[in-house]
Amino acid sequence: MNRRKLITLLGGAMAAWPLSARAQQAARIRRIGLLMNLSENDLEAQRLLATLREGLAQLGWADGRNLRIDYRWARGDIGRIRTFAKELVELSPDIIVGYGTPVVVALQQETRSIPILFLSVTDPLGQGLVASLAHPGGNITGFSVFEISMATKWIEALKQLAPGLKRVVTIYNPKTAPYFPLFVRAIEQAAPSFAVEPIGLEVHDDAEIERAISAVAHEAGGGLIVMPDTFNMVHRLTTIGLAARHRLPAIYPLPFFARDGGLIAYGPDEIDMFRRAAGYVDRMLKGAKVSDLPVQQPTAFHLVINLKTAKALGIDVPPTLLARADEVIE
Repeated sequence: MNRRKLITLLGGAMAAWPLSARAQQAARIRRIGLLMNLSENDLEAQRLLATLREGLAQLGWADGRNLRIDYRWARGDIGRIRTFAKELVELSPDIIVGYGTPVVVALQQETRSIPILFLSVTDPLGQGLVASLAHPGGNITGFSVFEISMATKWIEALKQLAPGLKRVVTIYNPKTAPYFPLFVRAIEQAAPSFAVEPIGLEVHDDAEIERAISAVAHEAGGGLIVMPDTFNMVHRLTTIGLAARHRLPAIYPLPFFARDGGLIAYGPDEIDMFRRAAGYVDRMLKGAKVSDLPVQQPTAFHLVINLKTAKALGIDVPPTLLARADEVIE
């Protein structure tokens, strides 16, 4: 072989090697662990995940082709959360996506090296998950979901629907809503401005939800605030049904509660959050440092009113409140 041919062959091989290496890298299946603190049979949970998968597909990531997603469903149970957090970490995925504050707290206890993307977490700074919102540090970042100031808006909306409101019970499970003191305090501070007595009650199962609702409904002037909490999400049909049976005006923290029959809901659009999360997953899979990805705040809040439920409760929704609604269910 003459010198010119040898140089040509070597040059061609050197040029082709990076392309071949890149092709092999692109063909490598990446792995994501996903821990949801909801039930696999929850239609809203499936809507959220469908949104995430669609967003990933648009960015070139398809489950079963160049991506594998390992799902775990905790169903609002702390024991399952801890078990599944450990399982997913042992799988050594490229990223773990965690939905709900207690899920991410459990994941943080299991790993400080695997990148974690959180979704629907309340007060990530106060929970010690990140060093700051702008510069999370460590291996965790994601999308926070609630602002504490929303507590005032919940009472205000409930008072507009039920002007005779005198007492309002807030229900929450401290195990799945470790941030509950923030909301309880905000509600207690806002309540006197609306001439309402605030009562906070812990609930751990359906029986305790029923006792809490019965306690506030036995006299006229009662109302219910359902705190943002994955336990309340898992048990929402129980709460909505009991509120209807006791003819109790209630406000819920996320739009789909009203779509499931709740009277009124005001809160962030989680579909939008899951859609935006696909971009963070893409960047992390491509090597972006978690510490360089700032925590994202909710950008859209929706007020949803269920007129069918209002009519069943004998409530006339004020036109001013209807005019503010993003969605009205009839």
